[in-house]
Amino acid sequence: CSSLAIGTTTGYRLFSLSSVEQLDQVHESNEIPDVYIVERLFSSSLVVVVSHAKPQQMNVYHFKKGTEICNYSYSSNILSIRLNRQRLVVCLEESIYIHNIKDMKLLKTILDTPPNTTGLCALSINHANSYLAYPGSATSGEIALYDGNTLKTACTIPAHDGPLAALAFNSTGSKLASASEKGTVIRVFSIPGGQKLYEFRRGMKRYVNISSLVFSMDSQFLCASSNTETVHIFKLEHLTDSRPEEPPTWSGYMGKMFQAATNYLPAQVSGMMSQDRAFATVRLNISGQRNICALSTIQKLPRLLVTTSDGHLYIYNLDPQDGGECVLIKNHSLLGSGKMEENKENDLQPPVPQSYAATVARPSTVPSTSTMPGYSEDGGALRGEVIPEHEFATGPVCLDDENEFPPVSI
Repeated sequence: CSSLAIGTTTGYRLFSLSSVEQLDQVHESNEIPDVYIVERLFSSSLVVVVSHAKPQQMNVYHFKKGTEICNYSYSSNILSIRLNRQRLVVCLEESIYIHNIKDMKLLKTILDTPPNTTGLCALSINHANSYLAYPGSATSGEIALYDGNTLKTACTIPAHDGPLAALAFNSTGSKLASASEKGTVIRVFSIPGGQKLYEFRRGMKRYVNISSLVFSMDSQFLCASSNTETVHIFKLEHLTDSRPEEPPTWSGYMGKMFQAATNYLPAQVSGMMSQDRAFATVRLNISGQRNICALSTIQKLPRLLVTTSDGHLYIYNLDPQDGGECVLIKNHSLLGSGKMEENKENDLQPPVPQSYAATVARPSTVPSTSTMPGYSEDGGALRGEVIPEHEFATGPVCLDDENEFPPVSI
């Protein structure tokens, strides 16, 4: 959540998300047209690119040096790519390839997976437990969980009745969120056991296509966006009897009555009635457009980022204490030439509520960026590991964040 990669008809661009007011372009490449997949290894200089010109070929670059590390071709079109410091996963419609990112060697091919036309899969960014999740069925919401380190199947999770639409791990790989094609219920499971931990209801009246599920880096929040204008943020906390007493109102009385009634209803019905609602929301000014969200800490404050397929990045303030409607503070255009075109209407940052300021002032609420898991997170692979020489590489490439692949500074 510290950088943004976009593919365009002319190539791809990489941006740093270190500031709200200014969007810093880290790199731009026009060597390959019609890029539809661009995945960067955290804030390093390693980037994986796939183009509509050669949809069956994956190109791995060291973009700061301007060199190609290697490329691989597959039997059908590449639908998605996921990577961490240990593994690189390539997802086709009916197979998945797992590479060792240190030398790009193919470690495992998972053949005859259920038809996966959207390339839906998720890989834990914590390489100490490189769990991979993908649809285990084309007709039901079954999740296949695979251990990318031991190269063995971990378990199968019966997550939803209908086919899956979205999957996402938290930063440590200990939780997995899922949504089905109906988009009404989002569930969170423990990993690797697969026990259901949380269930959130996004809505009851209409089915939606959930395009993005993402945890905050501290795993306190889960964000879901869809083809509708509303983005939902849920708080991962179990509601207990320690909740503040309801005020003596008619709605509070009826709430208690419903809560008591759930003790006598079938589990399926009572579960639906007791599901948590969204902690915070955002109402976008567009609808019917694919978008991707992220929950990040920028300039020491929690933010919600929404990137839309028409090339805009919206930045909102998220109140981690009171939630509610998130406040739009910046709108960046990602497709402008040279310096980023910005929406002048949003240049003035609205005043932040005092309760929010008091909340973020507490060090325990928002961990600093330096302590968040990311490219150099602990566990798993050691630093300084070497990718041996490839026929396309100019020399050995080190996966070392102090030498060969440092976080790019602006």
